[in-house]
Amino acid sequence: MSRWKAAAIHLTISATIGLVVGALLFGVWYPPPYFHAAGADVLVLLLVSVDLTLGPLLTLVVFKSGKRGLKFDLAVIAIAQAIALVYGMSVVLKSRPVFLLAVIDRFELIAASDIAPADLAEGSAPEFRSLSWTGPRLAAAEKPKDWHERNKILFGKTGGKDIDVLPKYYVDYASAAPDLLKRAKPLDALPLRNDEARELLATAIRKTGEPADHLVFVPIAARKGALTMLLDRNNGRPLRAVPINPWE
Repeated sequence: MSRWKAAAIHLTISATIGLVVGALLFGVWYPPPYFHAAGADVLVLLLVSVDLTLGPLLTLVVFKSGKRGLKFDLAVIAIAQAIALVYGMSVVLKSRPVFLLAVIDRFELIAASDIAPADLAEGSAPEFRSLSWTGPRLAAAEKPKDWHERNKILFGKTGGKDIDVLPKYYVDYASAAPDLLKRAKPLDALPLRNDEARELLATAIRKTGEPADHLVFVPIAARKGALTMLLDRNNGRPLRAVPINPWE
């Protein structure tokens, strides 16, 4: 076997693994349109680059049919590639969105790494004591009614953490929807800078199945940008997240 054929086989295997990882990322862990907003695009680009180049290139360099110690060399390459892949995946998984949290006048996209394990264990309900593996769970953060708890937040006795990363203050979204609706804006207030943004909005409206005058919007704040959430103006139900920055 030539080194080029060996490298091609290695590239095929690496590409197959890359496709599986991509399917998990785009279809499960970072469902659209949260991929870019959560900062996963840079991480995935690095991960795929390493997976598709490190192993096949090294195989191309070291492979020589009948070479003594070839199996050992290939095993070392495979182990190095596996370690790089596992490390990259761990970083990506820590950044995955786990909660879509209503906070006052917007949604916050909360990543797995934003919530400390000790704080997660204090979640106000079972669904707030675990991190989602299938896209962000809908919830809301509510300031505590107890004055002592409010003072802890006000005077920084929560370690500088705000309520958005403290699941003990999470509540069911339905209880916060009326207040969020009061702060929502009509669609004609959404800044549309170009034809692409107008087409994105028109497509999103069609996919909601609702007429435009039945919809309002609030921002979604995320790690690497902002999105727009379309809401049913009658009950505040989130219908569609759109990759349009509502603050630009």
